[in-house]
Amino acid sequence: MAGCCTPGTDTSIGAQNVAWPIDEEIRVASRAVSEALMQTDISVPAAHCAACIKAIEKALVTLPGVETARLNLTTRRVSVLWRKESPVPPFFKALSKAGYEATLYSEEPDQGDPEFTRLLRATAVAGFAAMNIMLLSVSVWSGADAGTRHAFHLISALLAFPAVAYSGRIFFASAWAALKARTTNMDVPISVGILLTLGLSLYDTLAQEPHAYFDAVTSLTFFLLIGRTLDHMMRRRARVAVMGLARLMPRGAVTVSADGTRDYNDVRLIEAGQMLLVSPGERIPLDGTVMQGSGEIDAQLVTGEAQPVPVEAGSKVSAGMLNLTGALTIRVEKKAEDSFLSQMIRMMEAAEAGRSRYRRIADRAASLYSPVIHTLALAAFTGWMVMTGDWHRALTVAVSVLIITCPCALGLAVPMVQVMAARRLFEQGIALKDGSALERLVQVGAAVFDKTGTLTLGRLRVTDTTVAQSDLEAAAALASRSRHPAASAVAALNPAAAEHPVEHLAEHPGLGIEGYIDGAFYRLGRPSWAQEGRTTESAQTISVLSRDGAPVGAFAFTDTLRAEAKSTVRALQERGIAVEIISGDTEEAVAAVARELGVNTYRAAMLPADKVARLAKLRGEGMKVLMVGDGLNDAPALAAADVSMAPGSAVEVGRNAADLVFFNGKLDSVPAALSIARRAARLVRQNLALAVIYNILVLPLALAGYVTPLVAAIAMSLSSILVVANALRLQGGEKPSVVEARIRKPMKATA
Repeated sequence: MAGCCTPGTDTSIGAQNVAWPIDEEIRVASRAVSEALMQTDISVPAAHCAACIKAIEKALVTLPGVETARLNLTTRRVSVLWRKESPVPPFFKALSKAGYEATLYSEEPDQGDPEFTRLLRATAVAGFAAMNIMLLSVSVWSGADAGTRHAFHLISALLAFPAVAYSGRIFFASAWAALKARTTNMDVPISVGILLTLGLSLYDTLAQEPHAYFDAVTSLTFFLLIGRTLDHMMRRRARVAVMGLARLMPRGAVTVSADGTRDYNDVRLIEAGQMLLVSPGERIPLDGTVMQGSGEIDAQLVTGEAQPVPVEAGSKVSAGMLNLTGALTIRVEKKAEDSFLSQMIRMMEAAEAGRSRYRRIADRAASLYSPVIHTLALAAFTGWMVMTGDWHRALTVAVSVLIITCPCALGLAVPMVQVMAARRLFEQGIALKDGSALERLVQVGAAVFDKTGTLTLGRLRVTDTTVAQSDLEAAAALASRSRHPAASAVAALNPAAAEHPVEHLAEHPGLGIEGYIDGAFYRLGRPSWAQEGRTTESAQTISVLSRDGAPVGAFAFTDTLRAEAKSTVRALQERGIAVEIISGDTEEAVAAVARELGVNTYRAAMLPADKVARLAKLRGEGMKVLMVGDGLNDAPALAAADVSMAPGSAVEVGRNAADLVFFNGKLDSVPAALSIARRAARLVRQNLALAVIYNILVLPLALAGYVTPLVAAIAMSLSSILVVANALRLQGGEKPSVVEARIRKPMKATA
């Protein structure tokens, strides 16, 4: 089998000087996923719908040597697995034949949105042509003489042809890709209607007929592009969390050889068994075991808990963890492609690829809509040909049927509802990043919450203390010198103690802080360090204060629940939505929060993969799942859920992975978003009903020959305005339900 074509060799589709990558470039950009398989990632910027997924994947999987091809519609990346021993499959030639330009995928940050720019320019060109042709048409409608009318028709043709060729390619390329995949989408009847109207208008102009419909075809293109641009505006705000997570992966690391020599190497070249030096403030680049040094690490990526974790010789660490204190020498256990962070990235890619296959309402309607419209138009042409024998009359009626039944209202109304919903959500402090999330949110039957930072504020507070008032000032004075979360909670008990002098102050990472106060030696920290031999069993975090080696009391800590946590859980439960808590924290800590909130189902000590597996199990049981989380370790689960939300305080990766982000800091944004999503769903259904009623009313007139293409275009535009006006109702007031009223006014806790 021949390898990938070199530039200028694809004569089958008339391409010239196509700069496709050569075989060697593709092999270098690919990576081995097993002894027998290679993976190549390809960027396909034009992919935008379910038909694109089918066409692209079909074009690739039929190539010799290719095992699988999966398109992620969010990132527009195709991951292709192919046999290592085979020649490089001609990926780019196959995609080009299917109508898609492609390049090798790059993880470099996006420099903009070329697709949005293309849509915006196409809309502007179509609008310019439509307005100018409409001005010329006014003179024709006003009764211009035959010579003037013919001249205006010629000028209109000169404006319409380049405008439709430039702006209409948005629909033509999509329709061609769908037909190549032996399927259909909304763009097929649109393209047929545009091209037939343009061709008929040209014929009428050259034949000096009294009517031409260049104004209809450009107006139709303009209105359709407005809907397509609005839809893209919602889609382009979808998650790009994989890129954010990948940026956490250090590009290089300092390796230490047996003779003590230190070198900086690319992490991809570091093998298991090598030694790494990780300084404070650096992220751990690869999974391994601490061999020398001690300190504390930020393990939020793994557990989701903000409290630092002490490490010492023998401790296991994972890629992506942040070294807070103390230099660590780590022996590498796994290569870069097998590290914990790489596994998280792959989980998120798989989850996003699965969610990108969600078929939106407009796509589902179009799959039924297009064949019906084509059949009716063909029937109209055939019927009029049989009755009159006039092909021009028959074609005019068929074109009128295509235009008047064009799914412009459907294509505009759905994104318009989503834009209005996004605005309504924004007014309540909620950012919507993906319009289809509204459709998915309505279907939710289970809500899964992370604990720390989501149900709680992620800030420790003292719940109980046995320290006498006389020693409390000393404890607060020590604690005020530390940035540890538990120390901050103790310091908050007596802020004025920060002015009290402390001599010979020393903080021991992972253990606690010590110093002399008024001649006495105090220690505040872990029980085993502050008081030798002490053991404590509690659902809460414990810090012990000792004076001159003798214990003088202890502090118990717990996280602070968000003020709206109870009302939010109750509101969801009253809507029939099952609520569950999953957390990386201890069993005791999670159980305490679950009891306080009245949640019966909870799981503790959950790693990112465990959370994804739990969501998969719920989905396997037929439930649509909402995930609410905030941490780095929640990102794969946020991507894997049917729909997801994150607070504005979440880390960047968590915010990027979520469909909705509530920046107001209020957890009751979850049921509030659900209420708006349900209203939006009702409006979408109403718009679909309006489109059907409109077609039922106007279709008989078009089939009977009472509608010209121009009247059809005007009627189509009026139907679009009607459904847009209906979408604007989402901004209007509506009497809140009992549950919504409770959301707006938090419920009082009951005993």
